[in-house]
Amino acid sequence: MTPKDLALGLAIIFAWGFNFVVIRWGLDDMSPMMLGGARFLILALVGSFFFKRPNTPLKWCILYALSLNFGQFALLFSAMTFGMPAGLASLVLQSQAIFTLIFSVMLLKEYVRPYQILAIGVASAGLGVIGAAGEDTTMTVLGFALTLAAASSWALGNITTKAIIQKGYDANLSLIVWSCWIAPIPFFICAYFVDGPASMWSDIVHMNLKTLATLAYLSVFATLAGYGLWSYLMSRYSAGTVAPLSLGVPVVGLTSSAIVLGEQITYQQWVGIAIVLLGLMMNTFGGRLLRQSRA
Repeated sequence: MTPKDLALGLAIIFAWGFNFVVIRWGLDDMSPMMLGGARFLILALVGSFFFKRPNTPLKWCILYALSLNFGQFALLFSAMTFGMPAGLASLVLQSQAIFTLIFSVMLLKEYVRPYQILAIGVASAGLGVIGAAGEDTTMTVLGFALTLAAASSWALGNITTKAIIQKGYDANLSLIVWSCWIAPIPFFICAYFVDGPASMWSDIVHMNLKTLATLAYLSVFATLAGYGLWSYLMSRYSAGTVAPLSLGVPVVGLTSSAIVLGEQITYQQWVGIAIVLLGLMMNTFGGRLLRQSRA
């Protein structure tokens, strides 16, 4: 990877890791459902000028939007509202890799290799250590559970993406952008019934520069630019070269949350974090190491 492309990759990882701090700021001014709906509405409005409609049938666009866009972020934003620290959220959300493997076996009948089973076991043990942290932590059980649910929704979105690709339809930035026209609908419906119309209107009329900057970061910078540059790197290099960079997301998320938000992590949680990262690294690098040992 050239120095310029490596710098681009690191910039993306920083943007995605710092994304959790920005979400925390956004939730200070808007409810979870209004923040999610506004984010995807802005992304759809901006992105539709640059990307044509995908050839993906509507039913697949709806499944994609409900899992990756609505399900993942409705649960994640709710988790961070109900006591999930931003830094830990950036790590626990990476358990989507575990759920993706499990769902791929259950729904797509894919074969899972022994090293992946071991990786799932290690990462799951780490999540157990984090979840079993005592009362001296700021993390709540509800926040932790909702984050795991968000990761499972992300995994279902990954399975949907695989199915779309297998059927020969578009599963690229065009799908990401145009599915964002669908996601705000369930977000705003939930906001109406959970928050009420008065609260929805209050979130709109009390938008300030901070709120608008937060929405711009989440929609345009972290999503549109981030995934666009990620796709560029994936088109130039092998997945084995680019994908390991994503392991830096929880590192940036944990570090930036500690520095900017002053979040404290207990010793037990640090142990769990290390175990989860080990499991994720085993899943990412295990196949490559096995091929090299056989060679």
